[in-house]
Amino acid sequence: MAAVVLVGGNSLLVAGAAPREELDGVTGILILSAVVSAFVAVFVVAGMLGLHASRRRRTWGLLRSVGMTGRQMRGLVLAEALTLALVAGVVGSVLAVPYAGVAGAFVRGVGLAPGGIPLVVTPVPFVVAMAVGPVVTLMGSLGAARRAVRLRPVEVLREAHVQKRIMPWPRAGFGVVALAAGLWMAVEMSRMPYKDAEATVFGTTLILCTGVAALGPAVLYGLVRVAGAVLVRADPWAGRLARSGLLAAPGRAWSMVAPVMLTMALACTFLFGVSTGDAFKGVHRHGPSAWVAPLMVGSAVMFTVIGVVNASAVAMADRRDGLRLLRQLGALPAQLVRTVCWESLAATLVGVALGTAIAMISLLALGRSMTGGLWFEWSPGQYLGLLAVCVGGGLAGGLGATRSARKGALVPAGMTR
Repeated sequence: MAAVVLVGGNSLLVAGAAPREELDGVTGILILSAVVSAFVAVFVVAGMLGLHASRRRRTWGLLRSVGMTGRQMRGLVLAEALTLALVAGVVGSVLAVPYAGVAGAFVRGVGLAPGGIPLVVTPVPFVVAMAVGPVVTLMGSLGAARRAVRLRPVEVLREAHVQKRIMPWPRAGFGVVALAAGLWMAVEMSRMPYKDAEATVFGTTLILCTGVAALGPAVLYGLVRVAGAVLVRADPWAGRLARSGLLAAPGRAWSMVAPVMLTMALACTFLFGVSTGDAFKGVHRHGPSAWVAPLMVGSAVMFTVIGVVNASAVAMADRRDGLRLLRQLGALPAQLVRTVCWESLAATLVGVALGTAIAMISLLALGRSMTGGLWFEWSPGQYLGLLAVCVGGGLAGGLGATRSARKGALVPAGMTR
């Protein structure tokens, strides 16, 4: 008997059991979704903890000023991350069983697994989840720990949220190497037999995502510098503020961009890679086989969409003090809504553009390995659906996080005493 392993947040869960030959295909699909979710989790956690480091800069500076050593600061940051990981693992494990029931019913309903398979829950996936979750979180927290160690005590006096340096040189060097490796893989993939190229396309996308993510703040800064004039022309007051906010803290803004980029790159590679292979082979999927790619994408995209909403909410929450100040200076709520919308929309569209470009590089190389020409099969409806999900998630997170600053008291409650 074999287990169908699904991924929901940090938790692995067992959806059902059947003879191995009947469920091997589904198991492979869902395990691949698990790998994708873990990959995305590293980037999402790193972005969230990077924002956390920025927001707690003054607190950490105060701790350094009273004598806390760098080693103690590193331990503090990693302990916080580990605590959150364990709590999240417990919550995810609790939600895993009902999610397994829904997912198992879907798999049976579309015919990917025999009907009548009972839901079987075993402890092994939960143990694995509780082990993998903290490891992934600690990997993502290393950057925040380095920031805390390098923080000088004088930082306690700083109030500005302007980012002095876009990124450290080691990160830039790693990004250039990873991006060059991804492009080299794409070129080599275009020369492979198509069966080898099909096995390589997803890995190429992952490496390209890693390179672009490492260079992300610099890429975002350059794109906003070049294309930010469009925001100013579209809405001179709110567009100018949105552009300034993105340029002032590209690291904060990148935390909104990264989940969107990953969602578009990975989902498009999944969906359109299958479509391209089917078109080349003359395969027309009907019945249960037509649900393979959507199921594979859905499990991973559901997690990344949560990351999009959460990243947008946390990043825009850092703008609440600035929005309250604008209200005190006479800005109208409608103007602030437009500012938040433009900033969230610009960050989301940058992520869409980067993710689409990464997927296109991999898919064009795949198509060239098949026919010798630069092409791939795609669906406008599926692409627009992914675009709508990302834009909607970004706007919802940004508007929700800044609602109190736009409509609430002009002075935060803690400062009125």
